Amino acid sequence: MGIRDHQTSRPPGGGPAYPAPAPAGTGPALRRPVADPGEAPQEASREAVVPGRWRYTRHLDRLAAVAAVAGGPRAGGPGEAEAVAAVLRDPDPVMAESAVVTHLDRRAPRLLPGTEFPDWARALHPVLDGHAFPARRLREWSLLKAIEAGTDWNAAELAAASDWCQNTAAGSLASREALTLLAASARTRRVRNTAAQRLRRSAA
Repeated sequence: MGIRDHQTSRPPGGGPAYPAPAPAGTGPALRRPVADPGEAPQEASREAVVPGRWRYTRHLDRLAAVAAVAGGPRAGGPGEAEAVAAVLRDPDPVMAESAVVTHLDRRAPRLLPGTEFPDWARALHPVLDGHAFPARRLREWSLLKAIEAGTDWNAAELAAASDWCQNTAAGSLASREALTLLAASARTRRVRNTAAQRLRRSAA
């Protein structure tokens, strides 16, 4: 069973979530031209004059466009990592990290079933160094990949994972070992109940 596409853009500490971008044609038109994803660092000072919500939407559009080019066998190429690095240079670090996490949550489920995920994760890992929120999200997607693929994974890592990760695992993974662990020791009652219910259904 595949991982469902989760879209979470809430920064650590429970801060306000940034809204998902409006469908094309429904939001205000951006008046500034779209810059190249590899824009120079000095562009960040000019980005600050654009409202944060517009920059958030534009960052997601850039990342999606680069991912479309880098998809398939080219996943994990330098273009996507460079685009993520450019987003993280935004003068609003909370908004920038939120946009990157939303991108990861859209991108990872599409790569999880195939063989491209490890190369993609390796390419992004150094770019996310020093950015705690997206770095943790990438580690947790890698954990979910290992559990789904049946490769070695650390039970202690799942037990200590974020509520998002435990909830995603309980609702999406087929691993009885992972579900048993979550049914017994997940942090929230909701996740424990979800995992227990899925175990009972799988045994029926």
